[in-house]
Amino acid sequence: MATIQNPTPDTNLTDGMHIVVDALKKNGIETMYGVVGIPITDLARHAQEAGIRFIGCRHEQSAGYAAQAAGFLTKKPGILLTVSAPGFLNGLTSLANATTNGFPMIQISGSSDRAIIDLQQGDYEGLDQMSIAKPFAKASYRINKPEDIATGIARAIRAAISGRPGGVYLDLTTALLASVVDKDAADKTLFAPVDPSPALIPSPESIDRAMKLIAGAKKPLIILGKGAAYAQADDTIKEFIEKTNIPYIPMSMAKGLLPDNHPQSAASARGFVLENADVVVLMGARLNWLLSHGKGKHWNPNVQFVQLDIDGMEFDSNRPIAAPVAGDIVSSINAFVAGLATTPIKASDDWVKAVNDAKIPNDEKMKVKLNNTDLPMDYFSALNAMKKVLDNYKDMYIINEGANTLDDGRNVIDMYKPRHRLDCGTWGVMGVGMGFAIGAAVTSGESVVAIEGDSAFGFDGMEIETICRFKLPVTTVIFNNGGIYNDSHVDLSGRGDPSPTTLMADAHYDKMIEAFGGVPYFVQTPEELSKALEEGIASKKPTLINVVINRTCGTESGHIGNLNPKVLSNK
Repeated sequence: MATIQNPTPDTNLTDGMHIVVDALKKNGIETMYGVVGIPITDLARHAQEAGIRFIGCRHEQSAGYAAQAAGFLTKKPGILLTVSAPGFLNGLTSLANATTNGFPMIQISGSSDRAIIDLQQGDYEGLDQMSIAKPFAKASYRINKPEDIATGIARAIRAAISGRPGGVYLDLTTALLASVVDKDAADKTLFAPVDPSPALIPSPESIDRAMKLIAGAKKPLIILGKGAAYAQADDTIKEFIEKTNIPYIPMSMAKGLLPDNHPQSAASARGFVLENADVVVLMGARLNWLLSHGKGKHWNPNVQFVQLDIDGMEFDSNRPIAAPVAGDIVSSINAFVAGLATTPIKASDDWVKAVNDAKIPNDEKMKVKLNNTDLPMDYFSALNAMKKVLDNYKDMYIINEGANTLDDGRNVIDMYKPRHRLDCGTWGVMGVGMGFAIGAAVTSGESVVAIEGDSAFGFDGMEIETICRFKLPVTTVIFNNGGIYNDSHVDLSGRGDPSPTTLMADAHYDKMIEAFGGVPYFVQTPEELSKALEEGIASKKPTLINVVINRTCGTESGHIGNLNPKVLSNK
């Protein structure tokens, strides 16, 4: 990259901020999310002037979640813009979450004077941000010279989307942003990287090994992970599953790759298929805690695994992988479909019937829960009221977070389109909801329904103002049982304090959106909830529905109570 010479008095001038914006535009960046302040306020203004949409949020963490939602939906890096030090740290949680989940995202932060930071002389918001970001990001870079801006942005984009996607930190020093240089020379440095996310073709040997193992299985099972959803190989995945007749279960953000009412879905027989499958094909799914690490009573101890993953380091992380396939999902699935010509695969009728038989009693149990008519409502009766509406909106984007709200919502609300469900993902992070809703609405231009627990909503509830300010078609539904998990715990202090899990059951969250000009609803019955949801979606206006549910419903930690240590004196 050529050095940009110092300008002369008659030079056409530009500065570091404008070069950054020009480089982002050169790379097709259309939207940024963030919170402005020193030293990046004018950077956001310049971006807006240049045609990049800037979505100003109320907290950097929420802005980061919005950016990573955009990355998941588009396979392009979502951009988070933060100020130095505290603002950078606020965004760092979302950056780490993006890396953990495999979402492409770049956090761009202004930073203070390097010389003062390095000598620890106490600069305004002085912090060695890049060193702090490194453990939480897939890659971390600092740009010090204006002639390196295009290179730094190109490297950040390539790092964010190549291989397994992730979060990238890009540090822009105050001196860089303020640097004044020759514009013609700066323009010559701009470029977009060629093929920033190249295909990683799996070896023919790995494909042949995997196909033969699946073909020899008596009880095969496919598990679809969000990596498969991210890959956008939807038609080919569907083709392979349907041609082989293998039952499948989707992880939560893979729901909708095939519609949840697909006859091969074994979601309602999850326990049965995990305990009995002899060969499990992991498509973009990891054997982490969400799958009990592939171990224990939930799994057939003699199961063999085929794993399709872009990162070879993922194999054998918890269980030996009999047939690892290292490559991108698109290339790997294409090879699987092509391989059917020489290695036919067909799940046996006996196995398919056993899976379908196992679904029947579980489906009946679910019907009983959904048709509960007691008031106040519980999670299932409230979700059933929503399901009756949402089944008519199969293109709807659904955001879901909470403990019981998440667990029960995942099981009740069916998805029909890929990448239309976003939730807390690999880390189980709460507070992603409003940011994800903003990112999904801005990126897609479509309506969004966010199904929130009252505790989860509390992390980022002020983003309701952002939703109203940008007039986004987001309907937020808050399940209010007055507590973290529920409001059935007692005060053990003797002071008359609320218990550690108690929130305000009488809180009128609906009044929040009314304050910002949105549409409020307060509902207590399934009929009221269905009506409010229908009206909210149809209006395409920012809407919030405060749903009163039974204060005692909900289990400790939702479906993962086994991860929550208990003490002997707990009452």
